[in-house]
Amino acid sequence: MLRRKKKIGNEAAGYLFIAPYYLFFIYMLLLPILNTVINSFTNYDLYEKRDFVGLRNYVDLIHDSLFIQALGNTLFYSVLYIIPSMGLGLLLALLLSNEGKGFKFFRAAFYIPYVISMVCASTIWMWIFDPANGILNQILKVFGRPGGTWLKDPDIAMYCVVFVSVWKSLGYCMLINLSGIKGIPGYLYEAAQLDGANRFQRFIHITLPQLSSTTFFLFITSCISSFNVFEQVNVLTAGGPLNKTTTIVHQIYTRGFTQFKMGYASAMSVVLLLIVSIITLVNFKYGNQGKDIDIG
Repeated sequence: MLRRKKKIGNEAAGYLFIAPYYLFFIYMLLLPILNTVINSFTNYDLYEKRDFVGLRNYVDLIHDSLFIQALGNTLFYSVLYIIPSMGLGLLLALLLSNEGKGFKFFRAAFYIPYVISMVCASTIWMWIFDPANGILNQILKVFGRPGGTWLKDPDIAMYCVVFVSVWKSLGYCMLINLSGIKGIPGYLYEAAQLDGANRFQRFIHITLPQLSSTTFFLFITSCISSFNVFEQVNVLTAGGPLNKTTTIVHQIYTRGFTQFKMGYASAMSVVLLLIVSIITLVNFKYGNQGKDIDIG
């Protein structure tokens, strides 16, 4: 009986210690999500209106050409962002995985942009891309090349936004991949060398399979990050030109806090939540398949 009471007391103490986290989770995450779902069925305008309108907001979304364009822009951005950031991050990790002189400096140099806030980074690049006095056009003029309008050009504005995002996240992808590489047992490479495997074969048959969990983690976080892109769009282009860079989150912000259609913006948020949840579930089901090591 005494042992049972002690066990119950220990369990109660454990629940008491984790209670603040769950209270924070419920108050700061779960309740706002539920409130957003409820608002998506109303005409809430941040002030007085909050009448139930049923599925009208969702029906309007289907016929909203600007939202459809924002969805397409977000998907386009995601493809352009995820592949280069993960690929270049892995390449940097491989190049900087040694412990030679100067390698720590380059690791820190590539990681520093990730520490800077996205607003600050976007502001810096906005000055660089400035068509009148930007350093990029000044450099092009030195080499006798004409400058560009960059962020004002509908054909290349999205590529500029993606470039800034990849530049900022590159250090993070490098660091995560570097951590995964450091965790690969050295005897695997030694055995492969004894079997006559060259460097490329060791990379294909050892490094990549051993990094499958790391790659899976980076892919999930990159997907979520790409669908939530906002700061760089808002600072660099404000969704323009010609709505070529507007994204789902940018439309949520515009409709909710500029046009005061919070009910409609909540419906957009629910759709975004469903998209991200489906992508995450699909990746958890099919994306984290382990691979056997084959060095033959």
